[in-house]
Amino acid sequence: MKTVRLGRTGLVVSKNGFGCLPIQRISDQEAAALLQRAYGSGVNFYDTARMYTDSENKLGLALSHVRDKIIIATKTEAVTPEHFWADLEESLRRLKTDYVDIYQFHNPSFCPKPGDGSGVYEAMLEAKRQGKVRHIGITNHRLAVAKQAIESGLYETLQFPFNYLATDQDMELVRLCKEKDMGFIAMKGMSGGLLNEARLSIAWMDQFENVEPIWGIQRPEELEEFLACMEEPVAMTEEIRGRIERDRAQLSGDFCRGCGYCMPCPAGIPINNAARMSLLIRRSPAAPYFTQEWQEKMARIDQCIHCNHCVSKCPYGLNTPDLLARNYQDYKEVLAGKPL
Repeated sequence: MKTVRLGRTGLVVSKNGFGCLPIQRISDQEAAALLQRAYGSGVNFYDTARMYTDSENKLGLALSHVRDKIIIATKTEAVTPEHFWADLEESLRRLKTDYVDIYQFHNPSFCPKPGDGSGVYEAMLEAKRQGKVRHIGITNHRLAVAKQAIESGLYETLQFPFNYLATDQDMELVRLCKEKDMGFIAMKGMSGGLLNEARLSIAWMDQFENVEPIWGIQRPEELEEFLACMEEPVAMTEEIRGRIERDRAQLSGDFCRGCGYCMPCPAGIPINNAARMSLLIRRSPAAPYFTQEWQEKMARIDQCIHCNHCVSKCPYGLNTPDLLARNYQDYKEVLAGKPL
């Protein structure tokens, strides 16, 4: 299995990591089976977060007995030292460990630095001094914050959305991380479900020697698909390149990535799926989105109060109310019998 060196951390990880956000949706037993199967197949990098409900707990239950053989990255949304220490101690307890390999600030709206008044970077340094944190990382969806983190020299890893829909600005982040010897962890490798063939995504990711993709996995068949591609690497053929270019043409421009940072919506609209419904029903099995429950959820778009909460929170600067309206119109037309 290919490996990636995560920059100046010196950590060497399996080229494809396990994203533990989805395991919060399944039972302890199901999660343990997935995690242990991944570990047994050579996956040694696992990314989770304090905000992923019981994800850390499931990872601890499944793999604490091989703690010294795996690399764990988790995250805190703390903006105060008190919150930071509470999160860290809870993560250590749930993960059944006394240290975190990479502790990441989780999508902060600013780049934490010493002396910025928040005190959280100083808390991170103290946690590292105590041996509870081995390497300091940051995750983000904002290009400006990501660039500040790289330029600051304060972070050993950056986690950022990266897939074959990447813009030139996204590609520049990868280049800068390589130049600064900073680990680059790629989240949203399948663009929140809009990309639906693992082999295309893995073939594209394999071109970047300093990129460590993490794949969100919830079902055995998903894991097996990724493992098959990892055991027998997929070459970047002209056929694959052509299919990638077709996807890029269809998905270029403004579209919702499904990150969910706009949530919760005061009007109860499930924005992170509703604002990209047109793409979902074209690019994945459509039937689950036409149930009575989903029709009622989509109908909430008519109750939008235009508070612009979603606009202010969107890291991609999207006009979310407009996206919601357009996606709902498309959804109603499909319900009325117009072809996809």
